[in-house]
Amino acid sequence: MTRFFNPSHLSAGFIAVLVGYTSSAVIVFQAASAAGAGPAEISSWLWALGIGMAVTSIGLSLYYRAPVLTAWSTPGAALLVTALAGVPISEAIGTFLFSSLLITLCGVFGWFDVIMRRVPRALAGAMLAGVLLRFGMELFTSLETQPVLVATMLLAYLVIRRFIPRYVIALTLLVGLLLAGLQGSIHFEAVSLQFAQPIFTAPSFSLASLIGIGLPLFIVTMASQNIPGIAVLRANGYQTPASPVIAATGITGLVLAPFGGFAFNLAAITAAICMSPDADPRPERRYMAAVWAGLFYLLTGILGATVAALFAAFPHELVAAIAGLALIGTIANSLAGALQIEHERDAALITFLVTASGMSLFGVGSAFWGLVIGIIAAQINRKP
Repeated sequence: MTRFFNPSHLSAGFIAVLVGYTSSAVIVFQAASAAGAGPAEISSWLWALGIGMAVTSIGLSLYYRAPVLTAWSTPGAALLVTALAGVPISEAIGTFLFSSLLITLCGVFGWFDVIMRRVPRALAGAMLAGVLLRFGMELFTSLETQPVLVATMLLAYLVIRRFIPRYVIALTLLVGLLLAGLQGSIHFEAVSLQFAQPIFTAPSFSLASLIGIGLPLFIVTMASQNIPGIAVLRANGYQTPASPVIAATGITGLVLAPFGGFAFNLAAITAAICMSPDADPRPERRYMAAVWAGLFYLLTGILGATVAALFAAFPHELVAAIAGLALIGTIANSLAGALQIEHERDAALITFLVTASGMSLFGVGSAFWGLVIGIIAAQINRKP
């Protein structure tokens, strides 16, 4: 029981879910509203997403003994905000099923493993560092608006890490919450207890929606979420097979799409929090942080909009600061691994810069293009 209730595992899992919900839950609300969903349907979407992420995160992490954290597709939700305008909700459900079916087939037939075996580890580390860079930078830009809160958390992090490194993130978060409470910047006025009720929506299908919405949702989820998610695992030394994990997220989507589970995929940014040395100095025990994240996902699914409102009650600067602090070790390790091999250094740096730029081409994010351009650079510079 002591090992299960390890404070560093628990805090890493909580912070991962906190960052995930506060950074993108509003996009899910907008996507559901675009499809014509009312408050009851939006609550059902949050229920489906929470349950799906909980089952996959807990199940896959325990099975593989690795921190396999899943998430909803944030780029997919952003795509749906505009794509679902004027589309009947039953037709939207049909596109979710179609996208999840493609993800399942990609996993079942092993196509994803073939792709990932061709990605050098240095490039995976560089891409991860590029993805996480803005979180590290937001730690310091938050000083502009909340200098006392963020500076105190940074100082607490440095001091606690010096003397009690194992619990540095948990204790730093506690310091931040206490100070934010004393400042009166935590607002619980809009929080009320509400249990989510799943609502089944029968799907309908049209060729235009399947091609115009379902296919882009599949591509964005695979390119912008699953590729970085596997790269995060590889960059941290976990050789979890990609295809079975991808298949599991696709199957979960097939089951929960009628309730609003539009897309499930591997997490990258939040997963990195669970893979940090601050989660556990022993890599073989870090999977428990992802298990705890799954338990918090379960809670968010059951309570639905209540938990989203709770996370929204925390000041943005507190969330940005604790996320940046939790990811410092991962960013450092990723950059060190990416630049370690001299003949791969240029390609890795290009991957890092492209990914960190935040560019987007054809609706696909910079993480995918960072890998593509980095691999091209690596091939050109390869010695005969």
